[in-house]
Amino acid sequence: MIEKVGVIGAGAMGNGIAHVCALAQMDVTLVDINEVQLNKALETIHHNMDRQIRKQLITEQDRDAALKRIQVSLTYDALKNSDIVIEAATEKEEIKKQIMKTVSPLLKPSAMIASNTSSISITRLGAATDRPAKFIGIHFMNPVPVMQLVELIRGLATDDETFNAAKALAERLGKTTATAEDFPAFIVNRILLPMINEAIYTLYEGVGSVDSIDTAMRLGANHPMGPLELADFIGLDVCLSVMQVLYDGLADSKYRPCPLLVKYVEAGWLGKKTKRGFYDYSSEPPTPTR
Repeated sequence: MIEKVGVIGAGAMGNGIAHVCALAQMDVTLVDINEVQLNKALETIHHNMDRQIRKQLITEQDRDAALKRIQVSLTYDALKNSDIVIEAATEKEEIKKQIMKTVSPLLKPSAMIASNTSSISITRLGAATDRPAKFIGIHFMNPVPVMQLVELIRGLATDDETFNAAKALAERLGKTTATAEDFPAFIVNRILLPMINEAIYTLYEGVGSVDSIDTAMRLGANHPMGPLELADFIGLDVCLSVMQVLYDGLADSKYRPCPLLVKYVEAGWLGKKTKRGFYDYSSEPPTPTR
């Protein structure tokens, strides 16, 4: 049974994974190379748990006990006793592979390794470890404490024991699992990101403004938020990375990233996290940038 969880990367996904694991009474070690990011992650977890208290989803005692279960570290050595390590670093294959190569030798032989990648081949990432049979994709949705789905992706070498343990972990966290084959972007992003990319093309070609496109999809397709607002929430750099993985992996022109998406990323307009993307978040409510 998994009792000690290591999480690599203290960004939005990493702190969310740490949050839900700690609430499920597991000891968590959260590792990042940036101390400021680690402190920010702890503040975010505290803030999000306070929100759950206000919604009467957890108690103050639940929060206090969970926060005590989370340790932070700047070094991978702190992960040596983990039963599973979940990598939630930036969506770049070379960075993830380097993490796998560095972390694997430090872990106990029985430890499993998972990646929270939203698009990259689990087989290739697993091959960068010393234990491909104990490697699996566990793709949480953002924000992790709120979203109910977890995609489970087996690599070519992933064994049944690892898959069953990952499924049991997801269920212990109160999540519903969907099993995906190891193809670029799996299920959710294989469908979602081309829709977002098409919305950006619709803007690029002047078919509609930012406001018109998002209003049309919210009210015409009953989506909770428009595709351009959603792109800003995900991060335009992440959207571009997933589209590039799809385009490179499937060699189909329908996955070509929209030039306007590329331009926004080159400008550093990455969405909410940089206060500017398809919307300008420096004012309330946010205003469209096109």
